[in-house]
Amino acid sequence: MFFYLKDQRKSQSKDVESTKYQKQHSNSLSTYNSEDENPERGNWSGKLDFLLSCLSYAVGLGNLWRFPYLCYQNGGGAFLIPYFLMLVFAGLPMFFLELSFGQFAGEGVITIWKVCPLFQGIGWGMFIVSCFIGIYYNVVIAWTLFYFIVSFNKHVPWEGCDNHWNTPACGILDVEGIKNCSASNGVWENHTCNYDLDKPENLTTDVDQLIDELLSTRKNPSDEYFHNFVLDISDGFHDMGVIRWQTAVSLLGAWTLVCLCLIKGIKSQGKVVYFTATFPYLVLLVLLVRGLTLPGSMNGIMYYLTPQWHRLASAKVWGDAAVQIFFSLSPGWGGLITLASYNKFHNNCLRDAVVVSFSNCLTSFFAGFVIFGIIGFMAHEMQLPIDKVASDGAGLAFIVYPEVVSRLPVSPIWAILFFSMLITLGLGTQFSVITTIHTTLLDVFPDTLRKNRRPTFLIIVICVLGFLLGLTCCTRGGMYMLQLIDNYAATYSLLIITLFECIALNYVYGIKNFMKDISKMLDKKPFPELWWKVMWLGVTPAILMFIMFFTWIDYTPSKYADYHYPVWADAMGWLISMASVTAIPTVMIYKLCTVDYNGTLLEKLKFLTTPTSDWGPANEKHKQAVEVINTRLDTRIPLTEPEIVVFSEHHQATTEKVPQNSEMSKQPESESQLLSSEECKLQSDQDVC
Repeated sequence: MFFYLKDQRKSQSKDVESTKYQKQHSNSLSTYNSEDENPERGNWSGKLDFLLSCLSYAVGLGNLWRFPYLCYQNGGGAFLIPYFLMLVFAGLPMFFLELSFGQFAGEGVITIWKVCPLFQGIGWGMFIVSCFIGIYYNVVIAWTLFYFIVSFNKHVPWEGCDNHWNTPACGILDVEGIKNCSASNGVWENHTCNYDLDKPENLTTDVDQLIDELLSTRKNPSDEYFHNFVLDISDGFHDMGVIRWQTAVSLLGAWTLVCLCLIKGIKSQGKVVYFTATFPYLVLLVLLVRGLTLPGSMNGIMYYLTPQWHRLASAKVWGDAAVQIFFSLSPGWGGLITLASYNKFHNNCLRDAVVVSFSNCLTSFFAGFVIFGIIGFMAHEMQLPIDKVASDGAGLAFIVYPEVVSRLPVSPIWAILFFSMLITLGLGTQFSVITTIHTTLLDVFPDTLRKNRRPTFLIIVICVLGFLLGLTCCTRGGMYMLQLIDNYAATYSLLIITLFECIALNYVYGIKNFMKDISKMLDKKPFPELWWKVMWLGVTPAILMFIMFFTWIDYTPSKYADYHYPVWADAMGWLISMASVTAIPTVMIYKLCTVDYNGTLLEKLKFLTTPTSDWGPANEKHKQAVEVINTRLDTRIPLTEPEIVVFSEHHQATTEKVPQNSEMSKQPESESQLLSSEECKLQSDQDVC
């Protein structure tokens, strides 16, 4: 139990220093206004800026091309039950926890761990995860940008099989012709039905089996356009090949967009998200209306929604629901903490967490109608069952939907609409990822990077480095690299990071302290208080461990299409995954070895798991208001008298009991202040310690 005394002169000196800082760095603070509570970092211009930024961050490409596929694969409408239950018990609690944490301290993912210095490695882990995601995510946006640009033509380029990138396997399977041929005892060969040929002994007589065999050898025009032209994909990871200049130029364009939109930090991001967060909904609505007019669309929608109740007995269904809701809301990336750190202190982050979490899930559900309406039309056109057409991931965005577009009148318009929506969905997430990296570096090195126009130069440097590193995914084997990073960078590592985060805040810092911090921001206890305590202390960590266990059980070595990655490639993937996780024990060991505190290992652990004296809100006024809460009083052990930790000039600690009714604030100004060891190190006169 610790108690630190701070006199009024210290807070006054900080106000003076803050004023001097603003004058000396007026150029770098030109994007901030007088209404900002934090003049050094700035705040959102309005509450809607933050809300839309969070929504744009959470609602990404996965909502469009991952959730609908999972829904139909895991019981259709029945999947919504475990999905929304996992939202309530895992997704929303973690979302609210990170928003509260970031908003209270007003700092980035690394410097915020003054709350518990021993666990600062969690912040470094989040930073590393964001770096990996930022590199490969923009490559997907680059592909989308390329498709968007080439759609400005009289005809979409992936139409037909008479292009130089097409192979003899290109073509649409004539399912109806095959069935008629089989019914009339003909032999289907080379796209025609032959009646004069003798049937080979090994000829497949089952029509459905024959169609499956032919499907495995046929390639749609959109498939060959994506793999043979856009990617010019190689035979495997061992053959990375040269850089595709088309993809490299598109990647440069994507990073240029990110740089221009973030050039003024959150002030410019807060304006751009008004478009990136709302435009996708408009396009989805237009595509839904158009899709409902297409033959077969209702069959696709019914296939999407029809509940298969018996699937709820499968553990895989619940595991998939937990994994999807967790990775969709993106806790553990650092983005939620970063975005919330720019909020004003009394913003209602509980309301924002509920609104964004449920909006994210409803968006996924709504997108399913659009996607399966289109898939139903595709199945009708190809005379195939819906499950033969349904796809997820890049296959849906760059193969299935482009193929549908090529069959519609005025196809370029629908292609432009669809890919413009994908661009805005991707950029909304990418903005927050890069803002996390940018903010973290500014907070860790404020004296170096927050001067003059250096924050602007820093965002340019981040984008240039991101572009150069992303070129590895622009080679002929780049798809294999992208899939590897996607499989490992933010899966197992993310679960471990968030589990440690939950433990550090609710068990080490203490749930009582954390709830008091939230209450001070909201001016009331978060309703219902008992619910959040139960979630954070037991239910949510248990679900995180369940997701981790399920992910391990469900693990399969990496593959793309029919290509299985070599063992050394998966080993490299595990190194990517562990790069962020190992930051946690590495920082712990570093802190224990370098802490300027003489004591046993247990005493050092106790010291490093206690908030530092400067932990609290960034604004001095708010910090003074909550100082009585965060004075290192151990509220987890009630009915005991607090102790003062007195540091000698050699930083050796002794404790003294303090009467509960002592009037400490009435000490004369001439008396020495009692400071933490970190504050002592900053003092030129060691006598004050």
